[in-house]
Amino acid sequence: MRISVRARRAVATLAASAVILTGSLFTANSAHAAPLPPDNVNVMAALGDSITQASMTCSSLVNCPANSWATGTTTSVASHLLRLRQTAAPDNAVGYNNSVAGAASSALNAQAQKAVTQGAKYVTIEIGANDACTKTVTAMTPTTTFKANVQAALATLSTSPAAPRVFVASIPNLQRMYDLNRSSLSARFAWGLLRTCQSMLANPTSTKAADVQRRAAVQQRVNEYNQALAEACAAYAACRYDGGAVAGYAFTKADISTRDYFHPSLSGQATLAAITWAKTQWVS
Repeated sequence: MRISVRARRAVATLAASAVILTGSLFTANSAHAAPLPPDNVNVMAALGDSITQASMTCSSLVNCPANSWATGTTTSVASHLLRLRQTAAPDNAVGYNNSVAGAASSALNAQAQKAVTQGAKYVTIEIGANDACTKTVTAMTPTTTFKANVQAALATLSTSPAAPRVFVASIPNLQRMYDLNRSSLSARFAWGLLRTCQSMLANPTSTKAADVQRRAAVQQRVNEYNQALAEACAAYAACRYDGGAVAGYAFTKADISTRDYFHPSLSGQATLAAITWAKTQWVS
């Protein structure tokens, strides 16, 4: 006998309700121990920059949102959207990619406003690389400003009638991106030609104290941004931070696009999807 998807969901919901009711007889916190099932998440939105646009995964200087770790539809990436569709969420759940290549945290609130208009019930955020990737160290966004920008976006999302669950991914380790390919002539050529993240990648072969200190200062600012992301998210009850999963991941050369030697490759997008999904409200 074949049971319909709707019937299975009804049974699962009833069983979950029974468990919560039983648990509440023993402790007030038991009802919050298990993740909420995403059976009503029919719309999600992704906010951020070129990482979420999956830039450099199709061809040079082209965005490829179909390959995005968040809302992509490429099966090999197994994005959050596709994973939601495979669980209790509707099979036709819609994903909006509101991210913009080159966006810094100052653009995040406008993206959040779009997500509210779209009625998103699940929102992912990956922001901060462009706040640190500037022409000079002094041009980097101050940490207090960065945090305020993130807080403003979260405040906007908190006003949505859809009451979205929010997932915030940490910023990759930019020093790691540099170290991974600094010995590659092709990478150095691409970094110079495209003027990629000059605060970190300028003078890539230099071991002078000033250049070493400059790279360290950029990574320190990224670390501060990640702390700000954690704190801003912690103040919003519906928000989940990845706990530094992306920041702590040791990207390999296979994870990095050979078009600019900086953005995640197609397999890198799949890696991002996997390590972040494991930290979402739907899993842990």
